[in-house]
Amino acid sequence: MNLHPKVVLLQLSNFTSGLGNSIVMITIPWLILERTDSPAFAGLVAALSAIPGLLISPIGGWLVDHLGRRAVSIGADILSSISVIAFPISAATIGLSNSTILLIALFGAVFDPAGYTARRTMLVDVSKASKVELDRLNGIHDGFLGVAWIFGPAVGAWLISSIGAINSFWVSGGLFMLAAIAIISLRVGDSGREARLLREVAGEKSDSSLRIGFQVLWNDRLLRTITISILVIAAVYLPTESVILPTYFEEKGNPSGLGLVISALAAGSATTAFGYGWLSKKISRKTLARVTLLGSALSIVPMAFLPTLPILVVAGFFLGLSWGPFNPMISTLIQNRVPEDQHGRVFGVQTAAFYAAPPLGMVLTGISVERFGVDSTYLVLAAILVLTALLTIFTKSLRANF
Repeated sequence: MNLHPKVVLLQLSNFTSGLGNSIVMITIPWLILERTDSPAFAGLVAALSAIPGLLISPIGGWLVDHLGRRAVSIGADILSSISVIAFPISAATIGLSNSTILLIALFGAVFDPAGYTARRTMLVDVSKASKVELDRLNGIHDGFLGVAWIFGPAVGAWLISSIGAINSFWVSGGLFMLAAIAIISLRVGDSGREARLLREVAGEKSDSSLRIGFQVLWNDRLLRTITISILVIAAVYLPTESVILPTYFEEKGNPSGLGLVISALAAGSATTAFGYGWLSKKISRKTLARVTLLGSALSIVPMAFLPTLPILVVAGFFLGLSWGPFNPMISTLIQNRVPEDQHGRVFGVQTAAFYAAPPLGMVLTGISVERFGVDSTYLVLAAILVLTALLTIFTKSLRANF
């Protein structure tokens, strides 16, 4: 893969920030259990840490549109770096109480959504500067982010076993700082700011309010339909990885089987994310949206019956293949249908929604598994996904070309 230096810098920031986040994701619970031996407190911190992402994401998007994409990306990663190295610094000075751990975790969770949104809005600028097609760049971006989240937990586990949980935060802090340095080195325009200035020169009124992100997503029928469908599917797809399969394989006493199926899901998703640029040239977005929805529905049906391991692995790979194009496709639609000076706010609102749906799905799935068992719960989840996919395919907005 021969990539332009500007693409490399953006993806270096994308990958290192994602890797840093995924390491922190397993290091904080481990640190809590190591120091307090309280699974309940570990769960509380994880749940509360999701709240800033939900509440702050729209504000982060507003900052992207008004302060500039590079500035917000750099600032968010520097502050994320400070937040994670606060763990070892606090441990060495004032000590890490439960309240200190919770406050630092909440502080760090404030900045991640803004950095994520800022890097996504910069894809248009990097595409223009590098002459790399936007569809291809969207796929590369989501592919590298997916790879970071695949390898991050394994890297985090290795760091914990080799240097200890508290010292692992220094590595995460360094990764966030590297992400900031990559964007500092990246010299591209800011098409959002340029679009806003052009509106002002032309005497056009530019809506600078926070609510524009919500309005655009809701008023655009296609974006509204696809966003809602992806939220529902994500609320089913992600609990498959985090609740259903771990519970099933733990009952079977087969952790290697869990690893194989999760790896198959991840490999399939990364394959079609990286291949989105090629796919977008071969088939229309309308057809691709239908294929991804139908593919997700067809792939989860055999998985829902929890068959033998080889069938689960194959079905998981195809479910990942079907899921992979969703994020780059929605990025492309927003980039093409939303004015450039509103990209930050629209992506910010969408990020907030994506922060809310999967955790809610995981909680409800966990409750259902405890009460009704894995088999019944997974069949219901599969039915919800299939119904959502079929209803979305036949909506008026997806019957038209886009």
